Amino acid sequence: MPVHPIEMRYGRGEMREIFELEARYQRMLDVEAALAKALGKVGVIPKKSAAKIATKASTKYVKVARIFKLEQKVQHETMAVVLALAEASGDAGRYVHFGATSNDILDTATTLQIRDAIAIVERDMRKLLGITLKQAAKHKNTIMVGRTHGQHAVPTTLGLKFAIWACELARHIERLEQLKPRILVGKMSGAVGTGAAWGSKGPKIQELVMNDLKLSSAFASNQILQRDRFAELVSLLGLLASTIDKIANEVRNLQRTEIGEVEEPFGARQVGSSTMPQKRNPIRCEKICGLARILRANVQAALENITIEHERDLTNSSCERVLLPECFLLTDEILRTACDVLERLVVHPERMERNLQLTRGLNMAEAVMIELTKRGMNRQVAHSVVRNCSMRAIEKNLSLKDALLREPKVKKYLSEKDIDALTNPKRYLGSAVATVERVVRELKPIHRK
Repeated sequence: MPVHPIEMRYGRGEMREIFELEARYQRMLDVEAALAKALGKVGVIPKKSAAKIATKASTKYVKVARIFKLEQKVQHETMAVVLALAEASGDAGRYVHFGATSNDILDTATTLQIRDAIAIVERDMRKLLGITLKQAAKHKNTIMVGRTHGQHAVPTTLGLKFAIWACELARHIERLEQLKPRILVGKMSGAVGTGAAWGSKGPKIQELVMNDLKLSSAFASNQILQRDRFAELVSLLGLLASTIDKIANEVRNLQRTEIGEVEEPFGARQVGSSTMPQKRNPIRCEKICGLARILRANVQAALENITIEHERDLTNSSCERVLLPECFLLTDEILRTACDVLERLVVHPERMERNLQLTRGLNMAEAVMIELTKRGMNRQVAHSVVRNCSMRAIEKNLSLKDALLREPKVKKYLSEKDIDALTNPKRYLGSAVATVERVVRELKPIHRK
């Protein structure tokens, strides 16, 4: 039975397949095949033997069960793969893994997994960006309360929220593009990175192997690829998860019963509580927020993996067996869930309108202060006057308009008609709509790439 939730609850099949054991062994065999072909090309081993090894470097011939049995005997995973491939290769088996070290195979195979995994992540990042842009355009005029410190501030639009999220997602896509040349790198340099077993042919062998696998070559390495590469990748996944966490947290807060401005989709037969039949809990967003905590915590482990003793030790190995599959599967789950929530988000403009009127105009105090300043009042004086009117409105349960009309210093500059206009939230959106339109226009090409 499954133990870890990523085995049956989190992450889609296409991502899980990349990290299944047979798939990992196949990538290790792919690297062994590329090595054999390279050795044949430079004349280190017979070309006929190289071709035989390459043909047999498949889980069709090298069975997982056989690798398991050999590993129990030799207590070394890579050596078990090597022995199983050698068995399948007949006489050519004598040349399997010639001159290589375990991490030539392991690290390069891991990079192949990462390449396939980030292709899925990037696809879904662009999909999520597209959804946020669509919602930004749709709701560019959907006016709502802006909130700072949990308190009502000046008005904003739902579209501007989405535009801000879209900009952040676009930056993560840019970061991923910048990361690819640093992470899609393999190595084939022998025991401590000198390639001594191949003599002067070492650099050419690495070049041929990486060209075959469509990876870049590490400029210099010891026995492993340096883990700053993997740490940067996991950090990016942590950043991405944190952005989506922020989005999900906002949806959760706006779904609160006393706010009720948006809500995540709720299925026709979905149950919110085992005892309270009325509940419509934001479980999808809560799941995102919870999983994001794990991804952020994993960044610490990835950073600690950078430190090794001398040319290598095994401290990173066991950690990464958990770390990389978990990070990608949880990122996959977060992205899938976020796409679903934001694409089918339920919006309640009528609740937004009601909440805009909740403070009876107090959220428009800034607009009044600015207009008083424009009409000749000292800005600092205007701030003090409007503040006093606001405090009086709160204490005496008045609207801001009523409090302003009772203040002679205000009436000197503003008529009742002026105050009505100034306390209309729809007239105080500044460049919000134009900003949304610019964001949508500028970021659409990134979404469509």
